[in-house]
Amino acid sequence: MAAEDETGTGAGAGAGPSRGAALASTYRLQLRTPASDPDGRGFTLADAEELVPYLADLGVGAVYLSPVMTATPGSTHGYDVVDPTTVSAELGGIDALRSLRAACRAHELGLVVDIVPNHLGVDEPAANPWWWDALKRGPDSPHFSFFDFDTEEANGADGRIAIPVLGTPDDVADLVVVAPGDSPSGEAELHFYDHRFPVAPGTGDGTAREVHDRQHYRLVHWREPLLGYRRFFTVTGLAGLRQEDPEVFEATHAEVRRWCEEDLVDAIRVDHPDGLSDPVGYARRLRALAGDDRVLLVEKILAPGTESTPPEVLEPAMPVDGTTGYDALRFIDQLLVDASGEARLSELARRYTGDPGDEEQVHAQSAELKRQIVAEDLAPELARLARAVRREVAVGLDGPASDDVDEAALRETLISVVARTPYYRADYPVLRGTLPTILGGLRRDRPELVPALGLVAAALARGGEASTRLAQVTGAATAKAEEDRLFYRLARLVSLNEVGGSPGRMGMPVEAFHLAMAERARSTPLAMTALSTHDTKRGEDVRARISVLSQLPEEWADLVTRVFDEFPPPAEDAGYFLLQVIVGVWPELGGPTDDLRSRLHDYADKAVREAAVHTTWTDQDADFESGVHRWIDTLIDSGGGLLGPFVERIAPAGRDNSLVAKAVQLLGPGIPDVYQGTEVWEDSLVDPDNRRFVDYGPLRSGAVARAGHPKFMLVRELLRLRRAHPEALTGGAYVPLPVQGPAASDVVAFTRSVDGRPTVGMIARRRTAVLPAEEITGTVVLLPQGTWAVRPDGTPLSGRVDLGELLSESAVVVIVREGG
Repeated sequence: MAAEDETGTGAGAGAGPSRGAALASTYRLQLRTPASDPDGRGFTLADAEELVPYLADLGVGAVYLSPVMTATPGSTHGYDVVDPTTVSAELGGIDALRSLRAACRAHELGLVVDIVPNHLGVDEPAANPWWWDALKRGPDSPHFSFFDFDTEEANGADGRIAIPVLGTPDDVADLVVVAPGDSPSGEAELHFYDHRFPVAPGTGDGTAREVHDRQHYRLVHWREPLLGYRRFFTVTGLAGLRQEDPEVFEATHAEVRRWCEEDLVDAIRVDHPDGLSDPVGYARRLRALAGDDRVLLVEKILAPGTESTPPEVLEPAMPVDGTTGYDALRFIDQLLVDASGEARLSELARRYTGDPGDEEQVHAQSAELKRQIVAEDLAPELARLARAVRREVAVGLDGPASDDVDEAALRETLISVVARTPYYRADYPVLRGTLPTILGGLRRDRPELVPALGLVAAALARGGEASTRLAQVTGAATAKAEEDRLFYRLARLVSLNEVGGSPGRMGMPVEAFHLAMAERARSTPLAMTALSTHDTKRGEDVRARISVLSQLPEEWADLVTRVFDEFPPPAEDAGYFLLQVIVGVWPELGGPTDDLRSRLHDYADKAVREAAVHTTWTDQDADFESGVHRWIDTLIDSGGGLLGPFVERIAPAGRDNSLVAKAVQLLGPGIPDVYQGTEVWEDSLVDPDNRRFVDYGPLRSGAVARAGHPKFMLVRELLRLRRAHPEALTGGAYVPLPVQGPAASDVVAFTRSVDGRPTVGMIARRRTAVLPAEEITGTVVLLPQGTWAVRPDGTPLSGRVDLGELLSESAVVVIVREGG
């Protein structure tokens, strides 16, 4: 099979309509157990099955499920799996998955399932049988080797598994031993308030402290830089798995193998492969398991690159079909931004936040935050990496070769390497040369680190544990520094502060966008294309409206001045960031509801704590946070006179942006995913806000369709077109249409073709807040030979078409070649 080819199949290699036939598009559903919902509703596999007729009528190609394995009780997302060998009974179990598959087949829909190979949930040890057994029996447990434990004496935890759970170092005194007859598990347990831990056989006698000291684990203060296992980023409730071990892979993928053997799934989405020891090797094993006829997609962030470093491409040696689409999201979002507003928005960002937000400053801040994250938040991982470096160099030598390098110099060198790495991890074969270049630059810029650099280079050259640990630390540091901190500080245009985004850039010329899409169509035709996901920081329609600010920077500047004069925020940097979000979700008619007020408060808490400028998750400034809440309430209660008219001004252009983005997503290359509920206008913010339940009643009843909702009508039309023209829209070429005239640079026009024959296309205009339709009269598009029809009304077109009339009623027009 292709997965056994040591050269790799290459991303998307061999991927054609046969592999992606059932995946004309996807529709993402967020499953929820009833226990996770205060109202006890949940959203189970049976609920998903009830939606199948609606999704089929909408034109969807495949149902795309969030993780279905048994997760931590009460989980609202499913990524904290505690038993990867079973489909969650609360979601309906394997029989419900089979039933959903049958319903999908009856309606000619495919099925995509999300899996989580990197980690398991350990917040509730008793809920995870493998973790419980490993803690209970230590190295004697058959599951001990499943987890990436760190029990070296040098780790400082007396050779035991350090678990950071205590509120203070003295809280060991609050431990309680619970006898077998009184414990939920029927065996002796050690309790710390609501936290339950197992007791090793024969160690349950004596005081709680004595019992604790006999265990294979050690409970430590959560602020202490001790950790006995690799985790997901800085989330101690998610413990890393050793997927590089064939036994672990087989155990954690037994259920996935059953899905493939029973043909229950058409595609598999892999969560966070960058966290694994060997992403390429893992992808090859998964391809061997899944076979060549299933689509494999990886949640891989491809770094956008800088002027001095090329943009990252998906590793060709990985036999997968593409990413989950954040790279495409970045291109589409940039297409909506008016580059002419850059200077003024940079000036405003500098005034209110002290940072203009240009690319140079963004990368400088990213590097500095990576340094901080590695030194503080990832201190246990850094210490483990440093030990691996010394151990690698000492292998095969008579004595230690690193005595001349002190620990401070070694750690500073490792921190500096991570800070300078422009990718999430630099050990993919396609990125070879990145680390040597970084080490060379440090040797030139930091001569005092030369001895430590030699030590690090020698360890990395072996390609062993040190190399792997460095890659894993780099990925975690990049994600935390950029997605979870920097993107809550940058405020030049917050619609660009998105996962996988490039906020230091303002706008993308149409010709550059066309080239990027054409390359995408050729290289990864089955990669996913996303606009909203369960992880996006703002929903697609919110971002689309905020991006209008780039068209009207002076009007925006005036609004900010008036708002801040009349309603001063507790801090201008936080206020400037939040005001963009508030404008992005403010209702066009009427003021915010109580529900939106509550959601904005929740969002503000997360935003200011993630930014970690005035308050943090671990050291909360209650006075500052209260001031933010009062400011939001004041704007909602008294600021409508300022905000309302401005929102009325930008909302139509925001809707235009949304429609253009949706049309590009659904007609462009790749497998487009419609995130739940985004077939209509939506105002979601960051999780968990974007994982709220969707009211499908008006959608399923046809009320939305009968009302002629513009986004719904566009989405339905384009999804149905994708199913009707799979050859052109799944694997077909992307061909820009020639546009001539004064507004040519603001027209996006392309077709999708098969064997050189254009079949389906779209024509759209940008910057509608400042460029009305009448001003593009005289700008023409040159259609390919033949007669084309506007969908859905059937208006015929051919030859040279003046866009002043064609785009007078809508910013987007979809065209189909008559006769196919």
